[in-house]
Amino acid sequence: RATMKSLRFISAEAFVSNAEFARKSLSGVAHNLFPLLFKASYLLEQGEVIHDLVENWPLVDFNMGKLLGTTVDYQEDLSHRTCSVCLESCLTGLRDYVLNHPSPFTKRLKVVDLTGIKDVEVQFCECKKTMGRWARTQLLSKLCLELLVYLQQTQCNPGTFEISIDVLIDLFVTERNYELVVQALLKKCYCPLKICCVAFRTDNLALQKFFYIIKLTDPSLLRKLEIVHNVRLEMEHLEILFNSIHFPLLMSLTLPARAFNVQRFTATDERMLTNIGEKMGEMTQLTELSMSFSILTGRIQKLLSPLKTPLKLLDVSNCSLNHADVAYLANSFHAHHLEALDLSGHNIPDLYPSIFFKLLSHSSSVLRILTLEDCNIQDSHVNMLILGLSPCQKLQEFKFLGNPLSSQALKHLFTFFCELPMLKNVEFPVPRDCYPIGTTYPIDDASLCRFDHQKYESVAEELNLILLQANREDVKASTPLFGSYDAAVQETNNELGAYLIKSFKETLEKFTTSLNKMS
Repeated sequence: RATMKSLRFISAEAFVSNAEFARKSLSGVAHNLFPLLFKASYLLEQGEVIHDLVENWPLVDFNMGKLLGTTVDYQEDLSHRTCSVCLESCLTGLRDYVLNHPSPFTKRLKVVDLTGIKDVEVQFCECKKTMGRWARTQLLSKLCLELLVYLQQTQCNPGTFEISIDVLIDLFVTERNYELVVQALLKKCYCPLKICCVAFRTDNLALQKFFYIIKLTDPSLLRKLEIVHNVRLEMEHLEILFNSIHFPLLMSLTLPARAFNVQRFTATDERMLTNIGEKMGEMTQLTELSMSFSILTGRIQKLLSPLKTPLKLLDVSNCSLNHADVAYLANSFHAHHLEALDLSGHNIPDLYPSIFFKLLSHSSSVLRILTLEDCNIQDSHVNMLILGLSPCQKLQEFKFLGNPLSSQALKHLFTFFCELPMLKNVEFPVPRDCYPIGTTYPIDDASLCRFDHQKYESVAEELNLILLQANREDVKASTPLFGSYDAAVQETNNELGAYLIKSFKETLEKFTTSLNKMS
């Protein structure tokens, strides 16, 4: 469906469509028209015009999310277009704003906010080349260092050194761009473009390097911290992190798999866990916590009860929770505020059906995203599941991959989904009857794709028809076999793959050495 454009926006498109004319005419354009021209240029991928608009930006702030989001003149949100041509032009334009403006004293720009850019799976830009979070981190760091070198080597107007622009960005650091980002952060105070990290993600990085760079980011500004793949952070390191660094604004914390393991707990570990819980309790803004694949059996209360603010997002997937853990969650003040909950990897029907109902009931007025993957939900549990989900009228996403449900049970569920008014996204499993008889759950990766694809397509068509007949074309239903799309993993998968191969090789070498010693 075409989005309506105002006459002003159509005129702006016409103006920027001739790049040469637009660039020559910018000096005569009213300052309040720059945002309009920027969005029109972004839509048409006019890189040169974008560069010149940013280079001559006449306003105090430059907020990508607001500039590309829904506006009066053109309501389509373009903030999910991470077009490489547009973003590179934008960042080089920012560098040239510092260098090339005739008089530094007339410059007004103080804040550039790049945090509103959203990385999504499907891109609609013409060039089809995207610039993800990792590449944006890389390019901004590179431009800041180039700018410093140029200023040192060239006779610039002294006023240029007075320019100070805060550039708010979500940094994404791996082993491959670590040195570059460290250099940019170390020299931040000398550079007119000040990197201000409001969200920090690290994958594939040595622990020592993580501890070093996190201090350079200025943790007092950090709102989101993601420590994800191949960062060997365990409980003792987490305690050191929270004891040595204060995160007053932290709202979202994602910890790597197996950060906690209560199976081998000692008295020291108990003290450590208590301390970590207390330190998290001091983070008065913390509302999102992800700690999948940890083993937290019987300890969830110790970890979460010190929190003074209720959690809105909680990911405890594959954390080996027991009845007492879920009972604590259901009865805690967090339950009434949970907007996103992931309980994947827990045997919900066997372990805690009534407590699970209570948890859903308490969060039903706000719950938007629910993930129950690999939870052993079978055909006999479908009515129970529908009963639990019925009060969740604000549910927008429901993901239940990996559950042994038949195509008939899925049809029953989809008929119910039509009654959830705000539902937009469903991730459903391949029906059990599409797999060979005797397939056991959870299905291992090797067997995951060994199903009757033709039968699956037929069932998927029937499920979509149920939505169509109920006028629910707004609901997107899919079966991402290997999990939901992760833009960050997609962007760095070559590096992560190489790291895993290296780790596997090292493990084999150690194993071989041990065998040789034994023989």
